[in-house]
Amino acid sequence: MTNYPAGPGKTTIAIDVLTTIARLAALNVPGVSRMCPPAGKAVKGLFRRGQHEDGTVIEVKDDTVYADLYIVLLSDVNIRDVCRRVQSEVARSITDMVGMQVGRINVHVEDIDYPQETEA
Repeated sequence: MTNYPAGPGKTTIAIDVLTTIARLAALNVPGVSRMCPPAGKAVKGLFRRGQHEDGTVIEVKDDTVYADLYIVLLSDVNIRDVCRRVQSEVARSITDMVGMQVGRINVHVEDIDYPQETEA
């Protein structure tokens, strides 16, 4: 049996994992209806599939996570309160689940979902 020297290792977290954590944390905040692709990134999305499809853009620089989230809110919520809650929940989730530092989380409100009126 070969004994390997115990030394510090390196753990690599895939961007897709961070994207999923951020997306699920944002969607669990009351008042968030759904995620959506950013309006200005639609043309880039035609040529290159990526994170823009699910409304999250994650970058990692020097073991620090930077996120841009593109969300659609429900019509009867306080936009500022919901966005701050999204920032805190996403930061907490990333820190708790993978142990990485969070640099910033930008929340972009792309649209508001209004309830559908039924015809009588």
